[in-house]
Amino acid sequence: MEFGITTFVENTPDPKTGKLLAPYERMQNLMEEIELADQVGLDVFSIGEHHRPDFVVSSPAVVLAAAAVKTKNIRLSSAVTVLSSDDPVRVFQDFAHVDLLSKGRAEIMAGRGSFIESFPLFGQSLQDYDTLFAEKLDLLVKLNQSEKITWKGKHRPSIDNRGVYPRPYQKELPIWVAVGGTPASVVRAANYGLPMALAIIGGQPARFVPFTQLYKETWQKQGHASEKLQLAINFHGYIADESKQAADEFYGPYAYLMSQLGRERGWSPMDREHYELMREPDGSLLVGSPQQVIDKMLYAYELFGNTRFLLHISVGTLPHKQVLRAIELLGTEVAPAVKKAIAEKQKN
Repeated sequence: MEFGITTFVENTPDPKTGKLLAPYERMQNLMEEIELADQVGLDVFSIGEHHRPDFVVSSPAVVLAAAAVKTKNIRLSSAVTVLSSDDPVRVFQDFAHVDLLSKGRAEIMAGRGSFIESFPLFGQSLQDYDTLFAEKLDLLVKLNQSEKITWKGKHRPSIDNRGVYPRPYQKELPIWVAVGGTPASVVRAANYGLPMALAIIGGQPARFVPFTQLYKETWQKQGHASEKLQLAINFHGYIADESKQAADEFYGPYAYLMSQLGRERGWSPMDREHYELMREPDGSLLVGSPQQVIDKMLYAYELFGNTRFLLHISVGTLPHKQVLRAIELLGTEVAPAVKKAIAEKQKN
C-alpha cells in the first residue's frame, strides 16, 4: 500500500483575514511540504495543472523538477496533466527530465481535466473533449514504449520515424489515468493496462465501487497480469491531533473554495451541516484525528481494494504550519497504522 499527497497549489484568501499569499511565498511553502512528505516516508507527491488565478501551478513538470533535487525517495507526479490540451511529445520530454533529475522517481497522471481554461488558451475545441484525450493518450503511451516513433492522428501533426529525447531514467515512465467517474475513461485505462486514479470529492465513496469493479473486470478480460494492477483512490482530507480541531481548521478554507467552484458550476454553497455529513464514517471527507482517518481509509480499502491512497489536503489555502502537521501525521501515524492493519488482514 502506498500513501501520498495531491495538491492544486491553491492560493485562496484566508477566510478570516482576507489575506492572500504572494505566489512566491505559496511556492516556497509547497517546496517545504514536498520535502517534509519525503522525510516522513510518504510514497508520492502529486501536483495538478491549472490555468486560473486561484491555483498557482500551470506546469507541474517544472515544479516537480525543482522538487526532484530537494528530495531523495518520494515519487513525483502530476495530478493531473491536462493531456487533451497539451502536446504528448512535450509532456513526455518534460517528465523524462524530471525522471533524470530524480533518478527514476517521476510519474505522469494524465487526465481530461475538470477545468476547461486550457482548451481555448491552447487553441483546442471543447467539442473534441473526449477524442483529444483518447488520441493523445495513445501517442503518449507509444512515446513511452519506443525511442523512435511513427504515428498519425487527427488532432496533431503526424510523426514519421522520429526519435524523442531525452529518454527517462526508468525504462518507461509510469503513466496513470485519472478518472472522475466516467465509465469510458475507466475502460480506456484498463484496456491499456495503465494504473488508474479515481477522485472521490463528494457524495458517498460506496457509489464509486462500480467504477473500480469495471476497471478490474476489464483489466482481467484484457489478460493483463493481476499483480500489476494499481488503483489509487484520491480523497479530500485533513488530519489534526484532535477531531474537532481538524474539523474547525479545515472547514473555512474548504468551504470558501468549494462554494466558489459551486457558483461557477451550479452547485449549492458549502455549509457546515453538509460538511459534517461528509465527515461521517461513510462520507467522502477524510477530516479528523489520526484514528478517524485511519478508520475511514480502512473502510475505503474494504470497498475498493486499492493499492494507493492519495490525500488532497489543501483544498483551500490552509496556514502552512497546519499543512505541515497534517503531512507529518499522515506519514508517521496514519500510513503505518493502515499498512499494518491491511497486512494483518491479508495474512488472515
